[in-house]
Order: sequence, then C-alpha cells, then structure tokens
Amino acid sequence: MGEVLKNRYEFVLYFDVENGNPNGDPDAGNMPRIDPQTGYGLVSDVSIKRKVRNYVQFSKEGQDGFDIYVSEGAVLNNKQKEAYEANDLKTKDNKDDKLTAQAYMCRRFFDVRAFGAVMDTGDFKCGQVRGPIQLCFSRSEDVILQQEVTITRMASTTEKENASENRTMGRKYLVPYGLYRLEGFVSAKFAQKTGFTQEDLDLFFESLKLMFDQDRSASRGKMSARKLYVFKHESELGNAPAAALFELIEAKLINPSEPPRAFKHYELTVDQNSVPEGVQLIEML
Repeated sequence: MGEVLKNRYEFVLYFDVENGNPNGDPDAGNMPRIDPQTGYGLVSDVSIKRKVRNYVQFSKEGQDGFDIYVSEGAVLNNKQKEAYEANDLKTKDNKDDKLTAQAYMCRRFFDVRAFGAVMDTGDFKCGQVRGPIQLCFSRSEDVILQQEVTITRMASTTEKENASENRTMGRKYLVPYGLYRLEGFVSAKFAQKTGFTQEDLDLFFESLKLMFDQDRSASRGKMSARKLYVFKHESELGNAPAAALFELIEAKLINPSEPPRAFKHYELTVDQNSVPEGVQLIEML
C-alpha cells in the first residue's frame, strides 16, 4: 500500500439523468426520491457508495487490498470471522484481538478503509470504523418531474394466461431530466486511522467519473458524470471551512423560463478568485 493520505479534501460532483430513475424510493413504490416540500430530486449517499463499490470491484478484481466488504449476497459476519482466522486469534472479546482483526479488515477491504463500517455484530467482532470519506445526499439543481408511464408485457407466464389473451400491465417511473449535485468530504485524520492512501483516493475519484458507465440499466436511463471539482487543502485539518468552498461553485439555468432537458441548458460558474490561501481547486472532469 502507498503513503497514507495527509491532506484534507472536499469535492463537488455534478451528474445528470435523462429519462430514468436515478434512485427509487421503496417507501413510495420506487418513485424517484424527492424533497416533498420543494419537489427537488434526491439521491441517497448509499446509492452512490454502491456504484463506487461496484466500480472498485470491477477495476481491481483479484488485487490484494481492494476486496469489497459490503457486496451483494455477502454474509458480513463470515468476513469478520476470516479476520480472526487469518490472524490466528482465539479470543472473541479481547480488545487487542479485536483491534488486530479491525486492522486486517481495513487492509483487505477498500470500502472499510474509505467509508468505514460497523463490524460489531456476531461472534467475531471487529469494532466500528469511521471512514475518511463522507457523502451528502445529492440534490437536483431544480424541481424534477416524477413521470409515471404504463408498460405492457407481450409474453405470458402460464398457458391459462396466454389463452385469455390478457396482457400484464405495469408501471415505470422516470425523470425526463435532472442535474444533481453531490458534495463530499475526505478527512486526513480518519484516513490515518484506516490506512486510506493517496492511491485509494485516486481510485475513488476515478470511480466517481466512471461509475455510471458500469451501472447501466433500462430503469436508470442515461446517467452521466458531468463535472468533478476537488478542493485540496495544504494541511491535515484544512485551511478553510467546507461550506465556504462549496459556495464558490454554482449551476444555473441559462433560460429559467423553460424546463431543462440537457446539460447544455445549464451554466456552471466557478469563482476561482475567491479560493482561499492554502486551498487548491482542481477540475478533474
């Protein structure tokens, strides 16, 4: 593994969706998530982390240190058991053994190093890890339209259904267009606790740029990463408040009287002259 991260970072990712459902809400029949008070669209942090995990799993398959802890169909307690077996640990409630197992989990699993994990369940406890990368909910730049369309199935499941010539009908939800903004944070102090390195961070930013291309489905429509801005601080604790940095980047509709239907309908502005001393603004996409 490379050198552990020594700088604080914040980042802003703009991504959009065209004729798709970027993040269905299971409490609302899988309709696109929205803020009910404003009508702005939402995408959960969990949804983005899933795509990052999938990209890392695809791009680093078989490489040591880049396994994924929270993977589809995984039994997490079994992975924690492997940490005990790999280190020949016999006691399950010993503090030192738990820390040894926790260090193993951080070394082996990228998502534990990056996002942290609660691993205090079952017989083989590895404690709780707070990861250096934290994500906010993404929010659309404008009110989105939750559109419901009817679909039909031409094939039949049974002979009886086929004889009746009935056609099964269903519902599909989509957003005609939405530009979303994701804000995130990277803590150097927590990176040092999990062993999160500059190589890991580069992989994370790479995944933000390419994750939608590995996550295609008819229901999600066309989702694309559009712009990625990264604020790099000179120090571990940072040189400016994150909120002040986020305010330097804005997206506005070129024609507010018309509903947006493409990324070109927005203008992104960056106040480069107001970037504080000790902070570097990097445009990665």
